[in-house]
Amino acid sequence: MLKLKVITSTTRPGRKGPVIARWIAAVAEQTGNFEVEVIDLGAINLPMMDEAFHPRMKKYEHAHTKKWSATIDEADAFIFVTAEYNYSMPAPLKNALDYLYWEWNNKPAGIVSYGGASGGTRAAQMLKQVLTTLKVMPLPEGVILSFFDKHINEQEEFVATESAEKSAQVMLHEVKQWSAALQSLRHKEPQQ
Repeated sequence: MLKLKVITSTTRPGRKGPVIARWIAAVAEQTGNFEVEVIDLGAINLPMMDEAFHPRMKKYEHAHTKKWSATIDEADAFIFVTAEYNYSMPAPLKNALDYLYWEWNNKPAGIVSYGGASGGTRAAQMLKQVLTTLKVMPLPEGVILSFFDKHINEQEEFVATESAEKSAQVMLHEVKQWSAALQSLRHKEPQQ
């Protein structure tokens, strides 16, 4: 079974990313292809990058970085659940990505973006640029949730439309396919 990490992007009080992350995690679990872990960056609370050495050196000094490294290293694939702040991804997500390098390499990523009319599409595009630099394969298939807040019920559950459900299934199929295709690359030792 593939280890899938669903990573939320926001840390502010009242954020809705965890609600959407729970939804996509449940959809992924229902496929029977993934062992899913939801990672809430608000709960992890990484400080702004505070390592002395560049991530390519993998010489981590802080316990929070070592723990983050182990969490990401064990993954076979990712789904990033991102809001859009000022036409881009939220700073906590960029910070979490910047902490590491080798741990991200040669793994696929689906993106679930959410927002108002644009559904977070500009954040998804910015995220894709960063992911490719980390040798992550951002998939063209994704889930775009426009006016997402209209689909959160009183129990703080995201109630997906038929279109969102279908998009999620297509994306998850691609995550599985790409994860298998990239597996041989993931088990090579990094050249430092």
